[in-house]
Amino acid sequence: MDKRIWLATAALSMLGAPALAQTTPTQSPNPESASQTPIPTGPLQTSPEVDANQRGVLIFQPEFFADSQPDTALDMIARLPGFGLDVGDTSTRGFAGAAGNVLIDGDRPSSKSDSLDQVLRRISADSVERIELIRGGAPGIDMQGRSVIANVVLKRTVTTERVLEFNTYIYPDGYLGPILSAEYSRRDGDNSIEGSISATTDRTDGTGDGYRRRYAPDGTQIQDADIELWDRFRNVRATGAIQRGFVGGRLRVNGLVGWFGNENQQDILINSGAGVDSFNDEQSDSINGELGFNWTRDLSERLGLEVTGLQRSQTQDYTGVSFTALDTSTFTEDSTSGESIGRGVLRFRPNDRWAYEGGGEIAYNFLDSATTYEEDGVPIPLPSAAVKVEELRGEVFGQATWRPNPKFTLEAGLRVEVSEISQTGDSDTSKSFVYPKPRLQLTWTPWAGQQFRFRAEHSVGQLDFRDFVASADIDIGQVEGGNPDLVPEQQTVIEAVYERRFWGEGVFTLVAQRGWVKDVVDIIPLTGGFDGVGNIGDGDFSVFETRLTLPTDKLGIPNGRFQVRGSWVDTSVIDPVTGEERRFQGNQAFGCGVSFNQDLQGGKWSYGFDHGCNVDKGRAFRVREVRAFYAEPFVTLYAQWKPTTDLTVKLDVGNVTDREQGYSRDIYSGPRDVAPLAFTEVRRTKMAPWLFLQIRKSF
Repeated sequence: MDKRIWLATAALSMLGAPALAQTTPTQSPNPESASQTPIPTGPLQTSPEVDANQRGVLIFQPEFFADSQPDTALDMIARLPGFGLDVGDTSTRGFAGAAGNVLIDGDRPSSKSDSLDQVLRRISADSVERIELIRGGAPGIDMQGRSVIANVVLKRTVTTERVLEFNTYIYPDGYLGPILSAEYSRRDGDNSIEGSISATTDRTDGTGDGYRRRYAPDGTQIQDADIELWDRFRNVRATGAIQRGFVGGRLRVNGLVGWFGNENQQDILINSGAGVDSFNDEQSDSINGELGFNWTRDLSERLGLEVTGLQRSQTQDYTGVSFTALDTSTFTEDSTSGESIGRGVLRFRPNDRWAYEGGGEIAYNFLDSATTYEEDGVPIPLPSAAVKVEELRGEVFGQATWRPNPKFTLEAGLRVEVSEISQTGDSDTSKSFVYPKPRLQLTWTPWAGQQFRFRAEHSVGQLDFRDFVASADIDIGQVEGGNPDLVPEQQTVIEAVYERRFWGEGVFTLVAQRGWVKDVVDIIPLTGGFDGVGNIGDGDFSVFETRLTLPTDKLGIPNGRFQVRGSWVDTSVIDPVTGEERRFQGNQAFGCGVSFNQDLQGGKWSYGFDHGCNVDKGRAFRVREVRAFYAEPFVTLYAQWKPTTDLTVKLDVGNVTDREQGYSRDIYSGPRDVAPLAFTEVRRTKMAPWLFLQIRKSF
């Protein structure tokens, strides 16, 4: 039986259960609140391990964070034991799939262009009443399809704050990358107004020096060249939001406008072997804007309504030029894109055991892009060079949460997505899709401090509109054609999680996943000899992950936290060129990291480090090339000083080991299945260590 069928059947059975359930009506809190009356299960300064009184919710009061003296809600989220911030994927079309794992007063921000971490950064720690860590679901909370959510609950008292920040990157060659920002916010109960403006100019790891070496199939070096990389980016953005009572509910309106520009240059200087020097220059500018609103209202003590609307738009211009003594190539792209979203959710909580949610979302998206490619001034036709892609998508969903006792929660949901994607221009096509997306999640807490979570879900990926349009990697001389025949990738996953809390802030987590993917999106050959993005068949994957947060007080290091993480991923799919089994495109088989931080003198001083210990970055498979990515571990040290409660000075030392990164390319004279290896190219560059100075002053 198809995995989607049994999963959808189970979800529908759960959604229909309320009709048969005998329930006793009880007084219910606001449907959007995770816990009716937060009751800490221990001293306020320690991490709660027992959640029986909270019905699945661990309560963290401001006193818990006192030793670190946090400035913002983002700082508090970073100190939640066993929780990692996920800001979501704002490139995902629609509202539901872009959600992060943090709510604010039970709601997610009604913005996609303004990232979740930036929203949390603008909320002062003094404005936070408490943070609720919701594991496995809780009645009345939209878990956004996640097993763990943090809910930041704000104070109802009047708070006004003004913040100025001066930050700058400092590089060994004397270059400075300043970041200036100013913020204002005022909250009075449910009413609030806030605004921010920021500007920066800086460079990335796209500035550095290195080498490019080529080797014959027998290993003999046939070319040695120096690489000089240079880049700059500039960004100006302003945000604003206002929240007021409206038509018996709460209305929040937010807006954003921003400009981003960047330029990248690459010099290849041949030292020995065949070949000529080359120079590449890429420039792009984009302007984006967003306007959104979120309106919530309690229709009764047990029934709540939420309506969200969002409008986004962006224009972008790109030009990439490559010069050598023998030829010149130029690639240009002008594009306009936009997104319109309307979403409504109705939540019903008849008692403390059951909670239901249903609603719908409709979205319209488009990308209008025109590209050109020339070699020595001669236009070269590209597949799908000028295309307008449009998508009209609707989704209906329902979800039920059953919590018969404090130790057990069962959540079931079903979403049905209907979409139509059409293209006009160089290719005129239209496709319609209907996808059910069922989900089941069970949470069991048999003993204090220990929890098991089980999840089964079928999800559908989204097509990247830019895969329908021609593109170029001008720095390595590759051009890709657009492919109008793409279909979305589908994934079914079964997951088991074990969580153990100990020693106050100690958390040990094990995660195991098994998944199956239909219509894997990868690289395929297109007409005209070009590569492009396409579907290559079905695949599967297995994931094992472990995380440990270890408080070091019992080891003789007070107010310290040691964290280690590791993940192992095994993927399998049939290569469309060779017909052989291989890993997914870009799959990183092993990943890990180690970090430590300690607070001293009640948070007046703090220091720590973060070490990303994995090197393997996966491979990219093209028709005539296999590219292996490489990056040495990234190490960061930091120290923080708070001379007063309203002034913070922090210094980061990044890229301490002056890591080397790049890739190796096995390039064939034709398709990899029939043509011999032409040569291997090894590319390595380094970006020097840097200092990042942050000065934050609140008024």
